[in-house]
Amino acid sequence: MSTSHRMTPLELRASLSLAGVFGLRLLGMFIILPVFALYAEQLRGGDDHTLIGLALGAYGLTQAVLQIPFGSLSDRWGRKKTIYLGLLIFAAGSFTAAVAQDIHVVILGRVIQGAGAISAAVMALAADLTRDEQRTKAMAIIGVTIGVAFALSMVGGPVLNRWIGVPGIFALTGLLALFAIAIVRFVVPTPAMAVPVSGIASRVRFIDILRHPQLLRLNYGIFILSAVLMALWVVVPFELRAAGLPGDSHWQIYLPVMVMSVVLMVPPMLISERWGRQKTVFLAAIGILLVAQLLLAGLWSSLWGLALALLVFFTGFNYLEASLPSMISRTAPPEARGAAVGVYSSAQFLGSFVGAWVGGAISQHLGSSSVFAFCAALTLSWLIVAVGMKQLPGLRTRTYPVPKMDSAGAEGLSRRLAGVAGVREALVFASEGVAYLKVDSTRFDERNVLKLLSGEV
Repeated sequence: MSTSHRMTPLELRASLSLAGVFGLRLLGMFIILPVFALYAEQLRGGDDHTLIGLALGAYGLTQAVLQIPFGSLSDRWGRKKTIYLGLLIFAAGSFTAAVAQDIHVVILGRVIQGAGAISAAVMALAADLTRDEQRTKAMAIIGVTIGVAFALSMVGGPVLNRWIGVPGIFALTGLLALFAIAIVRFVVPTPAMAVPVSGIASRVRFIDILRHPQLLRLNYGIFILSAVLMALWVVVPFELRAAGLPGDSHWQIYLPVMVMSVVLMVPPMLISERWGRQKTVFLAAIGILLVAQLLLAGLWSSLWGLALALLVFFTGFNYLEASLPSMISRTAPPEARGAAVGVYSSAQFLGSFVGAWVGGAISQHLGSSSVFAFCAALTLSWLIVAVGMKQLPGLRTRTYPVPKMDSAGAEGLSRRLAGVAGVREALVFASEGVAYLKVDSTRFDERNVLKLLSGEV
């Protein structure tokens, strides 16, 4: 088998180590979600749910604002240096929150945490260290790590809270950030060179991405999904405690819920990909989120009812969280995929901030049931917007042998192949003697591809 089909040892090391950096950092972000609201009650000012929500979501605001500046800084200053800076800032915010005795100081710590906005720089470094045909695998490894970090946070947060308390958790996340710096320094390979990007072309692509109707629907979706998740964590810990489950035992609900929701997510994934029903399953998953909000509003006084509602919620949430990045990647024009991911990430973090802040304010003034109604309204608005999305094409990868040629010839052939009907992406590797095409099987004109490869046209 050609080595181009497999990751090189360097690419695998880069992908795994950068996934570890992502995971350690997001673990620090997520792990306080299931325990923070109950802890905040003990702080000065912690009786105000608006401030609790602001503390939970404050990192999302600085993340959303600083993603693009940090990405640009990494282009000029270097990927690793930028990541070091971001992780140091994140650690400083973690240690600030760890010593806080006042809810306002925790908010400051969370703002500082979010200011270490290194997602774009890490993704760019992963792109620098992987070939085009292996980049999807690298991003998939990072994506899986993010999901694992979230699941571990839901279960590990209450357990760690029992052992070291929330201040200890904040301090631990700071130490994890410093450990991540060591991983970047000693494990992540250093790219030989950075590839410059045309400023004019980047601006044009960015404007196109902002206007793209299908991407707008998906970006609205991740905004709503993140907002709903954060709004729920302002009130769910209180509801579980009111239903008779002490805070340190909340893992007894989260662990089976997370495991079972992952199992229940698999059948829709298979139906979506194998049967080409992605839009139908996607809309159904949003509908499941809506049902979960209604269940939470109606069953919040019962522990088993809350567990059932959370199971329904995370079944839909896990599917949507896993599907949206893939849909962004498949919908975005290939030459603007990086810009699309940047906008998507900003929308995600902004949703986290808005959801936690508004959810806290609603909880403070109107009560928990109103938070669930707010989440239901947001989810319904997403469902209405998503109904108009187009069915994504079923993309398949085709491989063809090509004759010997130089790099200029390979680049020209790639462009001509990309112009064939049904071809979404085309890559020709002269050294390997192979062409990789990502095609829409419903529109793919293979006859013209074969003519191009044989030199007939």
